[in-house]
Amino acid sequence: MSGFELLDPAIQHHIVNSLGWPGLRPLQEDSIPTIVDGDDALLLAPTAGGKTEAAMFPVLTRMQAQRWTGTSVLYVCPLKALLNNLGPRLGDYAAWVGRSVAVWHGDVGQSARRRITRERPDILLTTPESVESILVSESVDALQFLGSVQAVVVDEVHAFAGDDRGWHLLAVIARLESLIGRRLQRIGMSATVGNPDELLEWLRGGAPTKGRVVAPPVPTASNPEIVVDAVGSAENAAKVIAGLHHGEKRLVFVDSRRLAEELGTSLRDRGVTTFLSHSSLSAEQRRESEAAFADARDCVIVATSTLELGIDVGDLDRVIQINSPRTVSSFLQRLGRTGRRPGTTRHCLFLALDDASLAQTLGMLHCWASGWVEPVVATPEPRHIAAQQLLAAALQTRRVPLNGWQQQWGTLPLFGDEGQEILDHLLDTGFLDHDAGSAFIGVEAEKHFGRRHFMELLAVFTAAPEFRVFQGRNEIGMVDIGLLTEDVEDVRVLLLGGRSWLVTHIDWKRRQVYVEATDIHGMARWQSIPDGLSYEITRGVRSVLLGDTPAGVTLSRRAVAALDGYRAQRADDVRADSLVIERDSRGDWRWWTWAGVKANRTLAAWARDLVPGRQRIGAESIRLHSDLTVDAIKQGLGDVQHSSERPAPAVDRRAIKGLKFSVALPEDLARRTLAVRMMEAKRAEGLLNERISFRFGSE
Repeated sequence: MSGFELLDPAIQHHIVNSLGWPGLRPLQEDSIPTIVDGDDALLLAPTAGGKTEAAMFPVLTRMQAQRWTGTSVLYVCPLKALLNNLGPRLGDYAAWVGRSVAVWHGDVGQSARRRITRERPDILLTTPESVESILVSESVDALQFLGSVQAVVVDEVHAFAGDDRGWHLLAVIARLESLIGRRLQRIGMSATVGNPDELLEWLRGGAPTKGRVVAPPVPTASNPEIVVDAVGSAENAAKVIAGLHHGEKRLVFVDSRRLAEELGTSLRDRGVTTFLSHSSLSAEQRRESEAAFADARDCVIVATSTLELGIDVGDLDRVIQINSPRTVSSFLQRLGRTGRRPGTTRHCLFLALDDASLAQTLGMLHCWASGWVEPVVATPEPRHIAAQQLLAAALQTRRVPLNGWQQQWGTLPLFGDEGQEILDHLLDTGFLDHDAGSAFIGVEAEKHFGRRHFMELLAVFTAAPEFRVFQGRNEIGMVDIGLLTEDVEDVRVLLLGGRSWLVTHIDWKRRQVYVEATDIHGMARWQSIPDGLSYEITRGVRSVLLGDTPAGVTLSRRAVAALDGYRAQRADDVRADSLVIERDSRGDWRWWTWAGVKANRTLAAWARDLVPGRQRIGAESIRLHSDLTVDAIKQGLGDVQHSSERPAPAVDRRAIKGLKFSVALPEDLARRTLAVRMMEAKRAEGLLNERISFRFGSE
């Protein structure tokens, strides 16, 4: 029997007659038996590969066959905008079998929430933070509302798994299972990842139940068209975008909010209909931009990763990438935005703003062309999330037993060997009080996290302080506090939403800024510390500098000329048969490792007698002490190679304060959590075994 034949008859009817599909895609066909049987599953397909239907058609079938009642499915997404986007489509599918859907997240008002809890939709589209807010709520009976849940569907699961939000998601699911007394079916959906089996095991949280990766081969009708150009500046990028592809819908990806604002302004100045989407614009501003872009034709939308995931902005003609995304996975997500219409090809135009960005773009494409995609690895040793979960459990149950307290999280390996130490610290410091064998929320927890019904405790991700910007009553977005505190000669003008705004008043207490439109050019800036390049992509850059060009990639004449010049400039930093340790013209030693930031940071910690303590560790090299001799460097690296003592990187106290919930941890545990996340020991170990050539600046 085919997968299609296993579906509920009403769903079969609507697939043929309402959707007009001649049949199911391979992923949709293959997923049905596993999900209908109630097993866990990880569904893998490129962007626009039909993953939502592959999950929900069999889930709805199981819902009908087993006569589920009440809210029986949680559909979890990493972005509120994605939930809003999916709501109508899933609502249509559910209606085929007489079922209902509702959306619940931080932007949903209290009246709507009361209606949802009263009517109890069959499928609830939500975020992990919202599920936890329901669990700890004093106004919602969590057991009554969520007691009928049978399955959890996690969209874009890779976006959770590589981040602390992933541990939070699994912990919340485990506590829900403990509350209702049964295990839930877990279904994850993801774009291509490098380690699907490990990702499925992570999603299952250590449970011994059955699970399956569903990833049928994807037919490739034609190779994507990848073009790389070197434009030299953001201003030149705007000229290229404005001058090419008239009449087309173009999605331009950038990797900073500041660049999004500046490029958007330059395009508008050139008469291009331009919309913006990034995380510091208000939800209303983003919705208006995305809706207008979806309905328009000859236009551009400039976006950060907010449009990388599955938010629908209509049919696209072209994707343009400024510089390079930091991962192959991000590139695949963005490339998948194009070529969705029959007879069209997927394509992406890269515009490199400088020579280093050109090399990084080609290094990333070198990895892509070789078939490599990043594995999704859970963040190691999430002790701060363990502390958060203990406090959240105390809010939920009002009392946590001092014995057997870990049972609420079942088989989830969240607490490691330090769980009892974390609990003892919370008790000793007053975050938890205890009496009669139970712990409950203490004064310190109320002081640090209690504002607005413990909202700070329920939000796992953190960001630098930002101020909300208003034009009258209309919220435009958020700006960094630094733009409001730095000295200005005359007036203070902000760039937000691709427009300039004159600041008329700042309410420091409420963190609100009031503005009016102006023709004076404004400024945009946000604090952010991007992840450093990986070992694989940095090695890809090295291969490009040594002469490789990624297969399937076309370089413009400008890109060829810029690459030739950059290869000549960097010729002394790379050798095919060895790594280079070079003494430059200033007498400084530099070890060109081409190992990525984490491996270099690890090496710098291990070889601290060779490496100056105060330096910014990059992906390509490490600076060594200038007074070392060649023999001293060789001896020092040999000592590191044979040493059993491998110290972790130093962690600044200010960095500990940036680790959310670190205040609820012993300082040494917080420090160790950060240190292990800064390291890549296996790669660093491998570097110590690589051949090294010494070069002097006079050569």
